[in-house]
Amino acid sequence: MDIVAIVFLAIVGMVLLIILRQSRPEMALVLSVLLGVLIFATVVPKIGMVVSTLKSIADKADVGSLHLATLLKIVGVAYIAEFGAQVCRDAQEGAIASKVELAGKVIIMALSIPIVLVILDSVLQLLP
Repeated sequence: MDIVAIVFLAIVGMVLLIILRQSRPEMALVLSVLLGVLIFATVVPKIGMVVSTLKSIADKADVGSLHLATLLKIVGVAYIAEFGAQVCRDAQEGAIASKVELAGKVIIMALSIPIVLVILDSVLQLLP
């Protein structure tokens, strides 16, 4: 599915959401989440392609697979946290959305510690 089909799906879903929110707001939230999951599911095959390409590049550059895995986890946490926060905002729960974003940032910081340590170690080895 290309971007035109995804945007078409989103526009059709948006029109349905506008209609549903007036009479059945709880169903509108369910539809919103389902549309988000459907759109995400359409891009999952592309994510697999990107991951395999990055793995190939990392192998050629002799970068440890541990570092690549960590970077991919960081990107995954960022996307999942953003998706969760947007679902919360769709449900008119901005405060919870902010907490989801904060949790994502903290998890990203925790995941990045090994990479930061490798960078610091490399810098320290360069210094006399």
